[in-house]
Amino acid sequence: MLPPHILAQLAPTPTDPRPVLLTIAGPTAVGKTALCVQLAQQFQTEIVSADSRQFFRELSIGTAKPTSEEMQGVPHHFIDSHSIAEDYSAGRFATDCQQVLTKLFQKYPLVILTGGSGLYVQAVTDGLDELPTVPPEVRAQLHAELAAHGLPYLVAELAETDPIAHGRIDRQNPQRVVRALEITRATGRPFSSFHTQSPPEENPLFRNVKVALTREREALYQRINLRVEHMLAAGLLDEVRGLLPYRHHHALQTVGYQEIFGFLDGEYDWEEAVRLLQRNTRRYAKRQLTWLRRDAAYQWVDLG
Repeated sequence: MLPPHILAQLAPTPTDPRPVLLTIAGPTAVGKTALCVQLAQQFQTEIVSADSRQFFRELSIGTAKPTSEEMQGVPHHFIDSHSIAEDYSAGRFATDCQQVLTKLFQKYPLVILTGGSGLYVQAVTDGLDELPTVPPEVRAQLHAELAAHGLPYLVAELAETDPIAHGRIDRQNPQRVVRALEITRATGRPFSSFHTQSPPEENPLFRNVKVALTREREALYQRINLRVEHMLAAGLLDEVRGLLPYRHHHALQTVGYQEIFGFLDGEYDWEEAVRLLQRNTRRYAKRQLTWLRRDAAYQWVDLG
């Protein structure tokens, strides 16, 4: 449960009658789902998911998508809302989410937003920086280079042309790396230079209350290793086999899937695949925490 000083912030006030969007963020396996369901039941409200992979119906085990039992009857929006055959950007999600929130706030004074995808959460809470249009041939060239030379080749270019973006973005996510480089190549300016330093404007639709969850490092890593074991027992290998036709989709260029693709390609044995999956998930959790610490508006809650 949240501490009293945060709970006290969750009701509209006479001086600010806007409804509240309670954002619950945190690293993978920290316990976001269980807490959000508990809070949704307490406040009799609904949950909006901002997880960039749980949108897709075909991705369940590798994304740790909450089961119907875990949801406990609480409505969750943007889970199983799209097919992996579609592209679904943070910008499109923000637009769709605003429409859903407008309807929800007509019924509830508080709605919960949760997910581990920092960019998608930020797109809703604070909006996204406007970026220039990129010619299709620039993007096509980068994807060709990615296929020919691999991700480290592009990451090295990013380190040289935009050290700030290199330090900020998820360098193991090809979509993020390609996006940064295509802006740099198309404009001649570093991708990071397009990010504004001014604070976001107040949202007229809702008031933000941001909470970030954490745990003691060893406890979090233990939960991550256990989650991986549960995923494997639940049939992650078969799920990934079924996704082979879509393996180049950006949602599958991520931890939980790339490690199994490598095993299926014969790059290493099963024991190594499991080791990589656990190690890379721990690294992903560290990157999620780094992203959240950049936003001073988050109030941190240690779950132990």
